[in-house]
Amino acid sequence: MITPSRLLARDLIRVGSAGLRTRRLRAALSALGIAIGIAAMTGVVGIASSSHADLDQQLAKLGTNLLRVAPGETVFGEQAHLPAQAVGMIRRIGPVTSVTATAPLANAYVYRTDLIPPGETGSIAVLATRTDLLATVRAAVADGTWLNDATARYPAVVLGAAAAQRLGIGAADGTQVWLGNGWFTVIGILQPVPLAPELDTAALIGWPEAVSHLHFSGYPGTIYTRTTDDSVTAVQAILASTANPEQPNEVAVSRPSDALAAKRAADSTLTALLLGLGAVALLVGGVGIANTMVISVLERRAEIGLRRSLGATRGHVRLQFLAESLLLSALGGAGGTLLGIAITTGYAAYKRWPAMVPAWASAGGVLATLVIGACAGVYPAWRAARMSPTEALAAP
Repeated sequence: MITPSRLLARDLIRVGSAGLRTRRLRAALSALGIAIGIAAMTGVVGIASSSHADLDQQLAKLGTNLLRVAPGETVFGEQAHLPAQAVGMIRRIGPVTSVTATAPLANAYVYRTDLIPPGETGSIAVLATRTDLLATVRAAVADGTWLNDATARYPAVVLGAAAAQRLGIGAADGTQVWLGNGWFTVIGILQPVPLAPELDTAALIGWPEAVSHLHFSGYPGTIYTRTTDDSVTAVQAILASTANPEQPNEVAVSRPSDALAAKRAADSTLTALLLGLGAVALLVGGVGIANTMVISVLERRAEIGLRRSLGATRGHVRLQFLAESLLLSALGGAGGTLLGIAITTGYAAYKRWPAMVPAWASAGGVLATLVIGACAGVYPAWRAARMSPTEALAAP
């Protein structure tokens, strides 16, 4: 009984890599096409995951239990206002842990000096502010100090991060700005406030000072409410009727952390688009491998004929070229995965994010290259196996 010839795994790898070793530049360029596609896909997934991890850390630090109450519109489409007692009424809600308010001063603007034309406001809002604002929105002072019960009664101002930049003020060193109709001393500059970005472009003055010298009506413009984590939905449902029992329909209630969640959803859409582009690059790389393998079969007809005449079966030849295609794609896949991880790590370090590359992305990238390599190598391997020894040896 004749035992059928078999090609051992180590021999298959040896003969499959022979074509790659003898044509190194061509193999490298073909593998590069696969590597670019895999690096693009791994990098996109890794950067998106790192961004989401950073966002999750921000939400964990800032909390998702902050609610914002603002005046809406009347039934006639006019701007409504919140009652002056709204803050006190909201504070009576059991799960509410802290509540504070700001109010825009419509006719007050802030300038670097009193010589600047009135129309050049720099889009900086002037807000009357309660002293407990910082703790409620979990903001921090970058330089100087925050308003207290004493400074809130005098012409002192704290600038948001963007407002300070627009005014050209880098430190709270006693610099004065022209606000309303008098000079105010800058006593502090805030760090950016992710959950209340409107504070970044604002000049914040004390509530009593706004009432006594800037003709402030006392109506709150925005009320920030912090609740216990397990009561956010319940408190959100009753905030409008609590803030304005007579006209709850004129109250708008929002959750600032939802804006960050919406940003993450938008990032996910962009990630899907970029993944699609990476898949196209991967497909192009697969076509490049198929082209390389077809040319390799044509160039190596003499080798194929010699192997067939020495006893190699069609199955051996088919496996040889299929293995070569798989090795070529695996080489590109591994290189692309490492490149994608390096890109993710570098970009995350630049943005000061935690570097995150999901294991499924790395493993999936390598698996995708093997599938593409197998598909790209099927036709060249079949064509090589179809050659008869005499036809192959007679080829020039």
